[in-house]
Amino acid sequence: MGDPEGELSILFTDDREMKKLNMLHRRKNASTDVLSFPAGGGPGPATLGDVVISIPTAKAQAEKAGWPVEREAVFLLIHGILHLLGYDHERGHKEAVEMAAVQRRLLTAAYR
Repeated sequence: MGDPEGELSILFTDDREMKKLNMLHRRKNASTDVLSFPAGGGPGPATLGDVVISIPTAKAQAEKAGWPVEREAVFLLIHGILHLLGYDHERGHKEAVEMAAVQRRLLTAAYR
């Protein structure tokens, strides 16, 4: 990933809080699995940003996928970090395919 240096904060929360954050920042009145908030820069150590993960949603998705919730949380963390690094699956098909490939590669590396 180019070995970016900096700090990252991770918040594990519930669907109620995630719905509030999604409404406030994306104007979507629903919970979601993961949100990413890039840092705005400033003094001090480099800050990559914040990743917020809904544990109830992660549990439901893990059950559906047939893997442990820990693996789903790692997948969501990877997804969130990729957004902080500039990947965006919502920009179009090509970008979505590229992001999915990087996610698979990183998840595979994490579970070797």
